[in-house]
Amino acid sequence: MLSKLEALRPKKRLFLGLLLAAEFFVALTLYAAWRISYLGLEKIFEYLPAIVGAFLIFISTFSFGAVCNMVLAIKGLPTLKLFHRYSFAIIKFLFPVAVRIGKIFGIKRRQIEGSFIAVSNLIFMKSNIKVPAQKLLVLSPHCLQLSTCPHKITRDPNNCKRCGGCNIGDLMKLSEELGFTFFVATGGTLARQVVKKTRPQAVLAIACERDLMSGIQDVYPLPAVGVLNIRPNGPCNNTRVDMEEVRRVLKGIIKDDNK
Repeated sequence: MLSKLEALRPKKRLFLGLLLAAEFFVALTLYAAWRISYLGLEKIFEYLPAIVGAFLIFISTFSFGAVCNMVLAIKGLPTLKLFHRYSFAIIKFLFPVAVRIGKIFGIKRRQIEGSFIAVSNLIFMKSNIKVPAQKLLVLSPHCLQLSTCPHKITRDPNNCKRCGGCNIGDLMKLSEELGFTFFVATGGTLARQVVKKTRPQAVLAIACERDLMSGIQDVYPLPAVGVLNIRPNGPCNNTRVDMEEVRRVLKGIIKDDNK
C-alpha cells in the first residue's frame, strides 16, 4: 500500500495525459481552420491548400513526437535528440490548453505544474547527469528565510547568522560541506542573472510549482532539477524545504571525484 507521502506526490501521467489531450485538441482546431479556409486558399493559389495542409500536418506530427519522446525518456528508452531542443517550447505552447482541459475535469493548475516538475525531474535523473560540486548552482527563494529576520541574504547568503529559525542556514552549511554554489533569489529575473554570472553546468532550484516550472524552462538547455518547498503558512511566507530530499537529489547530481 502507498504511504501517505507517496500518495501526495504529483503523478507524472497527469501532465503527460493532459499534454496529449491538448495536442489532440490543437490538431483538431488546426484541421477545422484549414477546412474552413480551403476555398479561400484555393482562390489565391491552386496548390496553396495542399501546402498549408502539409505544413500543419508536419507541425502537429512534430509536436506529438516531442510529447512521445518525453514518455520514452521516462520509461528509460532511447529518445531522439532532435526533439529535446524543442520540448519546452512545445510545452509552453500547449500548457495553457492543458490547464483549460484540466479545469473541465476539476484538476487544479498547481497539480498540473507539480506533475510537470515530476516529469522533468525524472527525465533529468534518467539522463544520468553528473557535475562537479563547484559547477552546481543551488537556488532558493527568499521566502525560505524567516520573515522576521533582519539580515538581508538575497545578495549575499553569507549574511545568514544560522540561528536555526529557517532552512537558509542548513543550505549554507550543506554548501560548505559539499562545495556547490548557493544563492537566494527574489525572483526569476535575479535567478537568471545569477545563472548567467556563475555559468553552472546544472541547477537545483527550490521553489513553488509555478516558479519551478517557469524556471526550468527559462534555463533550458541547461539541465535543471526542482525541489518543491513546503508552505505551512501559505505561499511566499516562511516556507520550508525537506533537507533530506535536497540531500537525496544532490547525491544523484554531484560527481564523485573518487570514482
